Amino acid sequence: MPAFAVIVPCRLESTRFPRKLLHSIKGKPLVLWVAERITAEAPDLPLWFAVDHPLLAECVEGAGFRAILTDALHPSGTDRLAEANRTVRASYVLNVQADEPLVTGRQIHALRRLIQGAAPMATLCTPFRNAEDFYNPNQVKVVRAPAANRALYFSRSPLPYARDLVGKVDDAWLAANPCYKHLGLYAYQGDFLEKFVRMPPGKLEQIEKLEQLRVLENGYPIAIDVTEDPTIGVDTAEDAAKFEAYLG
Repeated sequence: MPAFAVIVPCRLESTRFPRKLLHSIKGKPLVLWVAERITAEAPDLPLWFAVDHPLLAECVEGAGFRAILTDALHPSGTDRLAEANRTVRASYVLNVQADEPLVTGRQIHALRRLIQGAAPMATLCTPFRNAEDFYNPNQVKVVRAPAANRALYFSRSPLPYARDLVGKVDDAWLAANPCYKHLGLYAYQGDFLEKFVRMPPGKLEQIEKLEQLRVLENGYPIAIDVTEDPTIGVDTAEDAAKFEAYLG
C-alpha cells in the first residue's frame, strides 16, 4: 500500500474533442505523452491510469504502464479516482489529468507537499497573462486567500470583478492585479475520496459544472498554491496543434 500514488483518470469519449486521449501527436497518442512526462518528471512516484474503456487500457499497458479498468458510467473523474484507489490503496492520491502533457515535477511535488497539511484536498493555479483567456468560460478562475493558501471559490466567470472598470480589464490590468487560472491538478487524502463520492452534487457545482465546488459547499477546505510553470491543456484539436507546434 503506497503512501503516495499518481492516478490519472481517463475517459475515452470527449464532447469537444472525440477520443482525444488516443489522438496521435507526432506518432504517439496524447495519453502516452502524458504517461512519459509524469514518469520523467516524478520517477519516484508509482503511476496508474484509471480508464473507462479497454482501448485506453490496451494503449497504456501496451507501452508498459499500469491501467485499472473502471466503471464507464462514473459522473466525474473523482469518482473514477476513488474506484481506482480501492485497488491502489494509497494514503494520498495525486491526480494529474490525462490531457496535461506539460505537467512538471515541481507541480506534482507542490501537490504532494500541500496535501500533507490540514486540508483534505489540494490543487494549483497560475496567473492569467491575457484578458482573452480571463474572459474564456472554459478557463476556470479561482479566487484564493494567499495568507492561508486556501481556495475561496472557483468559477467560469471572470473573477474578481473589476468594479471601477465595469469589468472591462486588459492585459496591463491583469499584470498589475494578478488573477488566477485553475489548473486541473489535484491531490486528495485517500479516505477523503470516499467521502467525496458519497456527497450529493452541490447546487453551485451543478450551475458552474465544476465538481471541486462540491467540496467547498460541504464545508471542507481546499489548499492551493501558485505555479509559474507553463502548461498546455489539450481540450480541443486546436490545443493538440499547439502542443505539436511546441514540440517542434
